[in-house]
Amino acid sequence: MTNHATDPATEAFVAHRNLLFTVAYEMLGSAADAEDVLQETWLRWVRADLEQVRDQRAYLVRITTRQSLNRLRTMTRRKEAYVGPWLPEPLLTAPDVAQDVELAESVSMALMLVLETLSPTERAVFVLREVFDVGYEEIAAAVDKSPAAVRQIAHRARRHVEARRPREVVSAGETRAALESFRHALDTGDLQSFLDVLAPEVVLVSDGGGIKQAAVRPVVGADKVARFIIGGSAKHKVPVTSDLTIVNGHPALALRLNGELDGIMAIRLENARITGLYYVRNPEKLTRVESETPLTLR
Repeated sequence: MTNHATDPATEAFVAHRNLLFTVAYEMLGSAADAEDVLQETWLRWVRADLEQVRDQRAYLVRITTRQSLNRLRTMTRRKEAYVGPWLPEPLLTAPDVAQDVELAESVSMALMLVLETLSPTERAVFVLREVFDVGYEEIAAAVDKSPAAVRQIAHRARRHVEARRPREVVSAGETRAALESFRHALDTGDLQSFLDVLAPEVVLVSDGGGIKQAAVRPVVGADKVARFIIGGSAKHKVPVTSDLTIVNGHPALALRLNGELDGIMAIRLENARITGLYYVRNPEKLTRVESETPLTLR
């Protein structure tokens, strides 16, 4: 990309880049694919006649949405061939993301997984409307539907997400407390310590992508999850250590073996008990957890 401070196209793109990345990431759940979408958006943007563009932000969001939809359809085929469960790519996020409750909720691992259950068009409409507050007319232009159809899709997607998203807003302090209890259980390998912090219906999803060992299907139930983790830790010749970090706007654990990052563990918390454990071990998805990725809704 040419860097000319006086180039209006470049200035506009750079000004909105973090927003465009956030739109693409929330639609795709993959930072690598979001970056590719931004490159495609840039190539189309520099060919646009800026004098004909009334609202540069809206125009850029529209291009990004269309490119994300194209990418989302090809990703669906990739996920069907993926080894084991597929989890969103975790991002190390700055403190300001965690402080923006709306943004942190929209990129949480729990909600991102719910978005995976929507069709590509439903996901695009939900993200643009519910997260970025884009108008129906603008969304219609981005997804090639009528405004009336977009309203129906938005209503259906909202109802679908509301039925599956966490029922309560959990503070960062509550999440940290649960993670500290989970760390204690990890350190001691004590079954009861795990059972004290895990909800009876807890679900563990681990993503190794066929590169790292992981459960080929979700593990369900506190006792099974606890024994799975204890058994997995026992297989390592060196102890597993963990550090608190901020991933996707929420406290999470970075698990290490011999000082090397082994994976990121994010959680879903309800009524002070862990109901979801999301463990990303695929090294191809761990490239964005050492340096912060800027996200924004504006």
